[in-house]
Parts: sequence; C-alpha cells; structure tokens
Amino acid sequence: MAEAPSTLNPAQLEAVHHLHSPCLVLAGAGSGKTRVITHKIARLLQAGYQPGQIGAITFTNKAAQEMRERARSLIGARAAKDLLIATFHSLGVRLLREDGERLGLKPQFSILDSDDVLGMMREAGATTDPKVARRWQWTISLWKNQGLDADQAAAAAADEDERVAAHVMRLYQERLAAYQAVDFDDLISLPLQLLQRDEEVRTKWNRALRHVLVDEYQDTNATQYELLKAIVGSDGVFTAVGDDDQSIYGWRGATIDNLKRLPHDYPRLKVIPLEQNYRSTGAILNAANNVIALNPKIFQKKLWSEFGEGEPVRVVECDHEEHEAERAVARIQGIVANATGAYTGTTEWKDFAILYRANHQSRKLEEALRKAQIPYKVSGGQSFFDRAEIKDLCGWLRLLVNQDDDPAFLRAITTPKRGIGHQTLGALGEFAGKWKVSLFEALFQESLGTALNKKAIGSLHEFGRYVNDFEYRARHTVGGEAAKPMLLEWLKDIGYEQHLIDGEENPKVAAARWSNVLDFIDWIARRCGGQLENDGGLQVEAEKKSVLDVAQTISVILSLAERGEDQNMVTLSTLHASKGLEWPHVVLVGVNEGTLPFKREEEDMTAERLEEERRLMYVGITRARRTLLVSSLMRQRRGRELKKAFPSRFIGEMKLDEKTIKEDPREKLKALRAEFAARAAQARPPA
Repeated sequence: MAEAPSTLNPAQLEAVHHLHSPCLVLAGAGSGKTRVITHKIARLLQAGYQPGQIGAITFTNKAAQEMRERARSLIGARAAKDLLIATFHSLGVRLLREDGERLGLKPQFSILDSDDVLGMMREAGATTDPKVARRWQWTISLWKNQGLDADQAAAAAADEDERVAAHVMRLYQERLAAYQAVDFDDLISLPLQLLQRDEEVRTKWNRALRHVLVDEYQDTNATQYELLKAIVGSDGVFTAVGDDDQSIYGWRGATIDNLKRLPHDYPRLKVIPLEQNYRSTGAILNAANNVIALNPKIFQKKLWSEFGEGEPVRVVECDHEEHEAERAVARIQGIVANATGAYTGTTEWKDFAILYRANHQSRKLEEALRKAQIPYKVSGGQSFFDRAEIKDLCGWLRLLVNQDDDPAFLRAITTPKRGIGHQTLGALGEFAGKWKVSLFEALFQESLGTALNKKAIGSLHEFGRYVNDFEYRARHTVGGEAAKPMLLEWLKDIGYEQHLIDGEENPKVAAARWSNVLDFIDWIARRCGGQLENDGGLQVEAEKKSVLDVAQTISVILSLAERGEDQNMVTLSTLHASKGLEWPHVVLVGVNEGTLPFKREEEDMTAERLEEERRLMYVGITRARRTLLVSSLMRQRRGRELKKAFPSRFIGEMKLDEKTIKEDPREKLKALRAEFAARAAQARPPA
C-alpha cells in the first residue's frame, strides 16, 4: 500500500493557503487532515503570524501530542514551543487560571475527577444509592454540555426525575462554589460565561489568538461551539476541520447542528472538501460511500483513492457468537499464514483489528484469541486481564513467581480480606523499607517483633506459610487435568467466591464475576496442556506445563500490556474507540439488526438515531486499508436463549457483488487443496 505523497494535493493546498476568511475543511476519512492542519500552521507563520497568536484545538491529549510533534518537525522546536496546541478542556483551564478571578475563582482552584463528583452528587441529593447518583451525574453533565444552568435545567425538565436532578444540580453547584472547585464540564461552560459576560477578557483573547484551528469539529457540542465563537469573535478567522459523515458522539452531547450553523453564522465561510483517501482500496471506499450516501448531506463529498480496486469486501454469516469468534480468529491466522496476494508483507498481529458495536461483544472474541494463543489488547473497553477479579488472582500468581513483587503481595494479602489491616501493613512497610527487604521477605525476619505485636505477626506468618505451600503445589501440579482441581481448591481455601458475593449488591453481577474467574481457571488449565488440540487437522497432545510455568507467562502478558501502544497485538475495539485509527486488515463483527444499528426492543428508532448508527458503520468500514470482513449472526444470545437474528440493513446498503462477497469455507478449502496439488506437481522431479 502506497503512502500519502510528500507534496499536498490541490484540495489540501487550497485549504492551507486560505487565510483571509473562516474556512471549513471537510476532511473525509484517511484524507490527511493532520497534515493540512500542521502545514497551515507553517503557512500562517510565513504570512507573519507569531507562534503565540495561533491556537490549535483537539479533543484528546494524544491527538494534541501528535499534532505538537508533527508541527515541531515541520516548523522547528523554537517556533513550535510557543504554539497553543491544546484540548478544549486544557484551553478552558488556561482561561480560568488567567482570568477566573472575574468569576470568583481563585487561581489555584481544584478540578474534581469523576469519583469526587459522584460523592458530591450523593451528598447534595442525600442518597446512598450510587446508581441514582450516577444518573444525576450523567443528566447534569448533558445539561452543562448544552449550556444550561440549574434554573434553565429546571425549566426544561420533562418529568419528575429531571426536576429532582435539576434541584440536585443547584445544590451541587453551590457546593462547588463553596469548595473553590470545578468539574470537567465546567472547564468549558465557565470560560464561556467569562467571555460572554466580560468584554475586557473577551477582547484580550480575541487579540491574543488571531487564528484558531479546530480538529474533529464534528465532535463539538453546543457549549464548545459557543466557546469557539467567543474566542475568535465575530470578525475572527478560524479553520474548522471535520467530517459530517463521522459524527458519532451524539450520545455525549456532540451535535452535527454545529456544522449546519457555520455557514449561517459566518457568511464568508469557505468550504473545501478533501476527497482523496490515502488509506483504503477502492472496494472498501465504494462500500463506505454506498452506505453513507443514504444519509442526508449537509455538504457533498465522495471518497476516492489511487490504490486500485483491491480485494473485495467479504461478508460471512455465522451460527452464533462462538462461531463468529472462531471465524474471526481463523481469518487472522489464514492471512498471517498465507501472506500472498493482497496480504503480502503482513506477518504481524498488530496489523489486525476486530471491531464491534458494544463492549460486551469482546468476551467471546477474547476467549477465541486466548485459545489460539494470539496476543491481543482491548481498546475502548475492559480487557479480560483488566477486570478486578482477574487482577486479584493474577496478583496471587505473580507473587508465586516473584516473592519480591510488593504490589502483588499487597493485592494478595488484602483480597480477600483476612483480618490484616492497613495499620499492620503500614508498619510492615516501614520495617521492610528500613531493612531494604521486600514485604514478603520481611514477614520472617527475626526482628519483626520490634515493629508489630504477636497477634499481627501470627496473621502475617499464616499468610506467608500459605503462599509458600501454594507455590509448592503450583510447582508440582503439571498438566491441565491436575491444574483445574488444584486451582479450584485454592479459590475455596481463600474464600474467593464468597468475597465476590459479599462485595456486590447485585447477585447477577457477582455471578458474572465468578463466571469470569472460572473462565480464567479453564484458561490456565488449557495452558498447562496435556489435552488434545487440533493442529492442521491432526489431533496432537499439547506439551504439559506446571501451574507455576503458566503463572510466569501471565506475568509476561501483563508486563506487555503495560508497555504502551506499540505492542505486536491484535486490537479489539469498539467502533467509537476506533475512530481516528486504521489497520491493514479489519474484521467487523456482530453486524445485525438491533446491534448495529443498535436498538432496544422497547424503543423506536428515530431518523436521527439511524443516521448516527449509519455513520458509525461508515467509520468501521473506513478503518480498513487492505481487507475488510463483515460478519453477522444467524442466531444471537438474548439472556439464556439463542434467538433468530437478522443481518443489519447496512450490509445490503454496501451494495456488494453477491457473487464475490460470500465466503464459502468449502470452496476456499477446495481452492487451497488445488493450490497445494499444483505446488506438489511443480516440485516433483521430471521423469
């Protein structure tokens, strides 16, 4: 696959050189929008702007860092140092730190995190129910993103629940003011109030930022748009870069209306579409264009590329979720093993992504990948190894492998609770630090009696002896058949199932967490081997390992997961979290009515919701560079039952050639056999 050329194409050049009026760059998927933004920064500097007069606003810290690095490589470190490249929220912090005193805020105000906010909601609403407090938190956040204060929210309340939430909002805001604190949403709404009410501050910022560039403009909410207008002023010049076809965050307040409002609010607005795609093949772009064409258009554009037609987009129908996961894994294994044709050069796991609509869809995929021993990471959701119950058990197993692992020691000794309190552990930590030994090693030091009483030492020794006994059993338990009962006995010894039951108000949640634990035990047992496995059609016995051997591999998996984002792993991701990313090979799973587009049985699908779900499908399709496989289910699990499922309407909307899209495994097997026979004939020596 070719890369984007070093020079800009005509549409990109037009966007970069348009400086005299507001500009909307309609940047289609893979069209090089970040290059346009960084080159426009360079052009503004050439035109006489000072670095400090240019502001670039993004939505994530990661995007801001990438833009900063690319700008530095283009214009040099000195000029880049004074550029204002920030997220909307960090820009809000800067405004409030400099001028928040006009609103009664001290310069060193506190910024509350989500847990702090939840606690204050419970206090303001006088409830101990976290679910009720979370509903208030979500509702109040949406109101703030729509620019409403407590009085306006009360006036707009549609029912009694919303009236109560509006009352809680008023009490919550009073507490924030008293504590000299703000929440995440205030970092947008308070700077907006400041600029709208204070002409002196508004003039200061209008003059300070002469040109503002906004990335992912389609993701702005109502308050962010008003903040942008206030910063640039009525005569200001800005560049908004976005794509109405990728507006997928309506559920958190983003509104596509901000795109519709631009031409009305800024009559001199210049609209420049970027339609050349530097990511995907023609077949993939045709499917994407066909789907999104059914949405009403604010501005016209159609993606195209110079990469040729490429491999056809494939569609498969699977019996159920387990079958779908197996097919997805087989697809990845097949491409890695063959590395021919469109797949040439792909030998790494990181070239693959499996995308889905909702977090819960990852579970069967994770099971299939673990069974195939393919490394993976979960983006936009919770990985199997990130679940609290799995982290608890991994802490125990890490301690068996390395008894100097103090974080693992603390997790194991406190989960489940065993009557060893924080004061005891604090004294043990001070003792260990004084003598420069690990916490586990400190347990059996003769002088520990100088730091702790006999009862505490007795409890610690009991724990230490149990860990040593467990390590001995793990070292000498070999093979899956022996591993499973030993591990289940361990869970019974430490009372882990009861620990989950006691820690959850909802019995169903506790049961689901215990089910995850049992899956983890099965996974370890399989890794211990001794069971028959399928290897190319042959039944072979896997090599037997001890539980301790497998515990060591878990430590490797966890350490890889902590190294950042450049690991060689298959990516599992929600469609929402995949936006802005790309992979050579993408498998899009669960493309069924009710899932994508998402719809609860009791609700009606509005036109606006359907259009946003269609944009989500478009985002999924355009993540793929070389190949795309779309899979749907014939039967879908609803509770404990398997019910008939129907392919998503979006599959039909792709308008694929029915003769080429259906992947028939039997035909594929015939083709592989024919290819093998041909190669064998070529290799046969002449008579």
